[in-house]
Amino acid sequence: MSGKLNHFDDRGNAVMVDVSSKGPTVRTAVARGEIRVTREILEAIQAGTVKKGDVLGVARVAGIMAVKRTWELIPMCHPLLLDHCSLDLGTDPDRLTVTAECTVRCTGRTGVAMEALQGVSTALLTVYDMCKALSHEMVLGPIHLVSKDGGKSGPFRFGENHD
Repeated sequence: MSGKLNHFDDRGNAVMVDVSSKGPTVRTAVARGEIRVTREILEAIQAGTVKKGDVLGVARVAGIMAVKRTWELIPMCHPLLLDHCSLDLGTDPDRLTVTAECTVRCTGRTGVAMEALQGVSTALLTVYDMCKALSHEMVLGPIHLVSKDGGKSGPFRFGENHD
């Protein structure tokens, strides 16, 4: 990786990256995150007694919807034709967390990391929204890119040294 930021022109103006000279490749990204909740919230999610409905089901749909609209929310993202999106949610009673993992794939000229991160973020925000009547004592994060494949910069795995 060159370290050069390519979202700026010669005058320092923010621009959308020109990907017209790139050839399409299969690109995949996985992002993961969590929200720490109270025991009362976690038990209500697991029992299906949250008044707004099926928290994990609604959060999954919200995350997938957000993936498809990332280009509308993040100014320099390209609109992409997605081939695949999955969003898995789970609970951990020992850590009092709800976890989200989003996998996105497309065949295109630019990657899908922002889409995967957007999916996780929105899914977790939806958990917050649906459970805030029980308590506002919730903390989102960490949210991070786990891996990406495809494109000129090659594969990325969180925690590996790429210097």
